[in-house]
Amino acid sequence: MKAERDRLKRLNRLERVRAIAKQTAAAEAAAAEGTLAQLESLAERTRAMAAEYANRTGVRDAASLQAANSFARGLEGISRNTSNDADTARRIADVKMQELSQAERRRAVVEERAAAQARIIAKGSVAPVLSGKRKSGTGLE
Repeated sequence: MKAERDRLKRLNRLERVRAIAKQTAAAEAAAAEGTLAQLESLAERTRAMAAEYANRTGVRDAASLQAANSFARGLEGISRNTSNDADTARRIADVKMQELSQAERRRAVVEERAAAQARIIAKGSVAPVLSGKRKSGTGLE
């Protein structure tokens, strides 16, 4: 009986450890999703700026046209780099979400094992129901 209670205590401690691991994984996943959202927003803004500068009209001379085109090409390069960074952040966020899912599954398994162990202990501590007094002696008495 003591071994069963010790096992339940170990399972409860393990469940707490797994819950902390799940919280850590959730925090990492949230941070990765936040980074992804920021990078996607930044990529969209730089794309819009590059398109705006590429379509500008009203340039008075060749030097200002060349400067505007050079600036627009620079913005397009920044936009490509930011899009690549966003793709990398998306992959990282996906991995973090998978890790969160795995952490939750590991925690749930330990929780189920602890509940099963608690049921075993509860079942063992219930006194058996006696059906009645047994007669002693022989039927001739």
